[in-house]
Amino acid sequence: MTDTLDIKITKTSQSKLAETELTDLPFGKVFTDHMFVADYINGEWKNFEVLPYGPIPMSPAISALHYGQAIFEGMKAYRLPDGSISVFRADKNFARFNKSATRMAMTNIPEEVFMKGIAALINLDRDWAPSAANNSLYIRPTLFAMDAVLGVKASADYKFVVLTTPAGPYYNKPLRVKIETHYTRGADGGVGAAKTAGNYAMSMLPTQQAQAEGYDQLIWTDAKEHKYVEESGTANLMFVMDNKIVTPEVRETILDGVTRDTVLEVAKSLGYGIEERRVSVEEVLEKIASGVLTEAFAVGTAATITQIAEIGFEGTIHTLNDPANRPVSAAIAKKVNDIRYGLVPDEFGWNWTI
Repeated sequence: MTDTLDIKITKTSQSKLAETELTDLPFGKVFTDHMFVADYINGEWKNFEVLPYGPIPMSPAISALHYGQAIFEGMKAYRLPDGSISVFRADKNFARFNKSATRMAMTNIPEEVFMKGIAALINLDRDWAPSAANNSLYIRPTLFAMDAVLGVKASADYKFVVLTTPAGPYYNKPLRVKIETHYTRGADGGVGAAKTAGNYAMSMLPTQQAQAEGYDQLIWTDAKEHKYVEESGTANLMFVMDNKIVTPEVRETILDGVTRDTVLEVAKSLGYGIEERRVSVEEVLEKIASGVLTEAFAVGTAATITQIAEIGFEGTIHTLNDPANRPVSAAIAKKVNDIRYGLVPDEFGWNWTI
C-alpha cells in the first residue's frame, strides 16, 4: 500500500459510547459512532470519508435493491493486553471480498481502499473495542451496486461502506441443528462460494421453519441429492472422527471460510490430522451411533467455534458427546483465541495491529 489515499475525517458531535455498555450486547444491533464510505464512479474510486454513522442517501431504483448486486465480509478486531487493537486475518478477508465481487460481476476494490478505510475507522472509534474476554469489535465491509437503472445488467457505479459494532459471542449455548433435505443454500454453478446478500435471504424461510420445530440452525446438504452435508447455518461444519478433523471440502457450493482455514491451520500445528472431503449424511449418523464421531462444531467469524449438541434427521434426534467435554475442539479454540487476543506469539503472522 502507498500513502496516497486522502481520507476526509468528519467526527460526530455527540458520541454514544458513554451511554453504551460494551458487554452483553446483542449481535449487530449497536454500531460505533462512525463509518467509512467510498464511491466507485465513472471507473474511479473517490470520495473517501470517515463520517458519523447514519443513513445514506440513495435512489430507490439502485440495482442492488432490484438485482441483488451486494456483497459483504465479516471480520473481527481484538483488544490486546497492551491496549492496542489487532484485526485478525484482514488479508484473507480482503482476498475473499474481491473473489465475491468478481463472481457477482462487480468492481474489485483496491487493497489500499479496503485496508486504509478500515484502519481509519478503527483509529477513530478505537475506544469502542471491548476488552472483556470473548468480546470483539466486529467489522462489516460491504459493497453494493448504485446504478439507478431498471435493467438487468452489471452496475457501473458502486458504494463501499464499512461498519463496526462491539460484539460478544454470537451463540451462547451448544446448538441443536436439523439436517435440511429439501431447501438448499448453494447449487453447482451458483453463488454459494460468494458472500452475497441473496445467499442469506434464501436461507431465512427454512431456518424459520426449523426454529419452529425447536432447532437452532440447519445443516445444509447438497442441492442435487441432499446426500452430503455442506455447511451449518452461516458457518462451516467440522467433525472429530478418530481424533482427526473431518470437514467438507471447499467447492463452489461452500464458502471458503477464514475461520475454517484458521481452525485447520491451528489443528495441524497441534498435531491433529485433517481430512477435507465430501461427508455424507449417512456417515455422520452412523459414526455418531458407533461413537467414532466424538465432536461436531460450526466455525465462522461470528460463530467462532460453536459446539453442536444434537442433530435432527427425519424426525429422529441424534445426541452427541457432552459439549463440555470435547478436548480436540477445546484445544483448538484456546490456541485460536490466545493468538487473536495476543496472549501467545502469533506464529502465523495473522494479527494486523492498528
